[in-house]
Amino acid sequence: METRKRILIVDDHPLFREGLKTIIGRDARFEVVGEAGSAGEGLDLARALRPDIMLVDISMPDKSGLCVIRELRPHLSQTRFLVISMHSKADYIVEAFQAGAMGYMIKESATESLLFGLETLCRGDVFLDGALSREVVAKLLTREGESRAAVEPYQTLTAREQEVLRLLAEGLSAKDVAKHLFVSPKTVENHRTNLMRKLGLQNTVELIRYAARIGLIDLDAWSS
Repeated sequence: METRKRILIVDDHPLFREGLKTIIGRDARFEVVGEAGSAGEGLDLARALRPDIMLVDISMPDKSGLCVIRELRPHLSQTRFLVISMHSKADYIVEAFQAGAMGYMIKESATESLLFGLETLCRGDVFLDGALSREVVAKLLTREGESRAAVEPYQTLTAREQEVLRLLAEGLSAKDVAKHLFVSPKTVENHRTNLMRKLGLQNTVELIRYAARIGLIDLDAWSS
């Protein structure tokens, strides 16, 4: 009998982890060998268990799931990473694949698509949620032709600065961002100052326009 693929789940929502375990339990080819509710715990478990597949959320209380992938990728060359996130913006998806993920799925699709996504990764293929494909391809083509110069400065930001940029662009105050990231408002202000300097931005309006330009937010939705 073929050895079952060992899966580690890293997501800070216990009920969602339970849902994923239920879906995976329907297929004898896979088994969940561990679960973590934070990035730090996920890093420790991954190093100890060396799973075949990791299911990783992006937004977690201590560190981005993409940072987890970047840290583990050089050391777990046989592990395949599938990002399962609520974020559907093209920028998140591009960043996930650049970090080393082999698949990207939005959480709403997990019930119907998780097992197919796992099968795809096991074949060594890349998986992209079908609900995202058309939008992502369109945005990537637009970005390739029109926004390369805008995206390049963004890539000079640290992972935390990118996260602060996204949250500020979505309309959160520095105080709300601090609560979301479990840091002090002063730390958020420092990140804001640094990222504004790196991007050559002068005020919040320019920050929002920049985020919309590179696909981080939908400016029409933000304004409504």
